[in-house]
Amino acid sequence: MVDEPSVPVAKTEVVPLFPTFVWKSELKPETYGPMNETIKAKLRESTASLPALAPGEKWQTSHELHTLQEFSELTLYINASVKGVLDFLKIVYESFFITGCWANISAKGVRHKTHTHPNNFLSGVYYVQAAAGANTITFEDPRPQTYVIAPAPTERSLENADSNIMPVKEGMLVVFPAWLPHSVDVNQSDQERISISFNVMFSSFGEKMSKPQWIGNVKVK
Repeated sequence: MVDEPSVPVAKTEVVPLFPTFVWKSELKPETYGPMNETIKAKLRESTASLPALAPGEKWQTSHELHTLQEFSELTLYINASVKGVLDFLKIVYESFFITGCWANISAKGVRHKTHTHPNNFLSGVYYVQAAAGANTITFEDPRPQTYVIAPAPTERSLENADSNIMPVKEGMLVVFPAWLPHSVDVNQSDQERISISFNVMFSSFGEKMSKPQWIGNVKVK
């Protein structure tokens, strides 16, 4: 076996170009505990007349939860977090607003396939109830060319992975670019998974383009 020749390199550097960011924050239990109970009580009230969810079924509410009093504390938290993200990115903007905010209530056996949130700048999810077995979100590599030639790595890392399974928990808020593909694994717990999803857009764009184009099957008012 021939030894590889040494190369007299003066300096090497890895330059991370065009990174994709996901922002996580956690509330303290004394804050998220009462807030989550208020949210769950409102959702129970809104679904009281519906048959109980069977395994493999889910509810997705209408998308104006951010306009309701019971969600006002969460809305303040979302707005503050989004402002922090925009400040981190050094974005120039006049104002932004939540274009849609809805609850996902998923029974055991439910997953949510890979998708994005078109016509928005940022999206996010807040976790109200996320037991073990229902406490992850998966982000996919948004670059399609990486799936054309995909050699096996000697060790998995954030630098070579084509997806990232992110652990989440109650009281956690995750914000990410709205174009970033993501999915939710099957709920393997015996509890319903309850999360609040939202989209955010700059006001001048969002008033006309960014409201969700689907209708939820649970009316909350």
